[in-house]
Amino acid sequence: MALDVKLTQKLQQKLVMTPQLRQAIKILQLPRGELDALIHQEMDENPVLVVDSSEDMPTPTEEELPLLGEESSPAAEDIDWRAYLESYNEDIPPLPPSGDEDDDEDRHNLIENQPNRTTSLAEHLSWQLRFSDLSAEEEPIASLIIGNLNVDGYLQDSVEEIAATAGVKVEVVERVLKLVQECDPPGVGARDLRECLLLQLRDHGFGDPTHEDPIVTLAAKIVQDHLPALEGRRFERLAKDLGVSVEEVTRAVKLISSLDPKPARNFGDGDIRYVTPDVYVDKVGDEYVVTLNDEGLPRLRVSASYRQLLAQGGEAKEYVQEKIRAAAWLIKSIHQRQRTLLLVAQSLVKFQKDFLTHGVSHMRPLVLRDVADDIGIHESTVSRAIANKYIATPRGIYALKQFFTTGLKGRHGQEVSAESVKERIRAMINNEDPTRPLSDEEIARALSSDNITIARRTVAKYRESMNILPSAKRKQSPH
Repeated sequence: MALDVKLTQKLQQKLVMTPQLRQAIKILQLPRGELDALIHQEMDENPVLVVDSSEDMPTPTEEELPLLGEESSPAAEDIDWRAYLESYNEDIPPLPPSGDEDDDEDRHNLIENQPNRTTSLAEHLSWQLRFSDLSAEEEPIASLIIGNLNVDGYLQDSVEEIAATAGVKVEVVERVLKLVQECDPPGVGARDLRECLLLQLRDHGFGDPTHEDPIVTLAAKIVQDHLPALEGRRFERLAKDLGVSVEEVTRAVKLISSLDPKPARNFGDGDIRYVTPDVYVDKVGDEYVVTLNDEGLPRLRVSASYRQLLAQGGEAKEYVQEKIRAAAWLIKSIHQRQRTLLLVAQSLVKFQKDFLTHGVSHMRPLVLRDVADDIGIHESTVSRAIANKYIATPRGIYALKQFFTTGLKGRHGQEVSAESVKERIRAMINNEDPTRPLSDEEIARALSSDNITIARRTVAKYRESMNILPSAKRKQSPH
């Protein structure tokens, strides 16, 4: 059969990704802080955008702002935005915060209004080492060691690798590492958990003959040679191997438990990251009222002076027309974002009213389709609306996605949310006898008696997700 090359014509309809639609989808996904950054960036780039007044942008009403796609934009009269959002499922990376700091005079970024910057671990250690007697050769080695500490304060690279990088002998790196390990917080610069705990025990007098404490010495022996038995909380075996009483082992273990296995946990990267709620929920009587966080969000409009340029004509007319269309699209996109977010939040509060009233144990199973069907939009729109956004409730601040939870089938066919089951497991473990902790199998049987069908491995998965140790490691000595 011969193969021929032919030219054919084909007619099809296809949704095209325009810059305006890309911007609209990004605005829908942006959390409150990044939305503010985007608005200021657009105001810097588009001269026709001005702030209408010093008042905040009001929450859109039903009459003012229809749902996504029900009203066309001046820049997209033939585009059904709602249909596009429902069919366009490609994840778009979040827009980074704008900010050329030289052009931020109108953003009230005054020095006195800025939050205090936290000190990072690297800065804290570098400050302490300035008071050490480091030579010119040792200073860059100290910087290398500090740069190789992970978020928990442990040294990631070996001293041999650091020595090879610095082009010095291993003994020099060991000497500088010892200086770093003498810094605050105790335990920083350790290469493993054993070394980290021993460094902290040094602050309790371990290794100091003038302040020798038998319990500290015993704790050091347990850490040095018997960590597996310690992890299994086998106190009787430890007492037998070390030739001491169970009571002495218990006191040593209590001292070890007071140490921090992650000494750098209280240090960040030097930056403060605040969670800004996008939605507020207030209880008024027996009802919950949902409002958007519009504080500081400016009311935008198109400058009247640029509208006059359109009537005058001239070479600038086309440029002004383009900027006005972009401004109109931005204003509409922000309004639609606010409207969609408000509807989604109101639906979530309606579904999870019992959770807001009684706590996590009353959270009901909920999926995206439930909210989408409730307010008449597509699941992908709900997913974008809740992305990276938070809600402030009388019970605290939660990510919107936390209101969605899978369900477990009860014995009588009812559904129970996974979060409420986790809360029950946590409560059972908190109230257990420390000398006889509940096993996963016993927890599963107890939940089964409450008409919740759950497998032992599911209990183990939920327990691990809450960072709760297994029963063997929770067991405490009766002494």
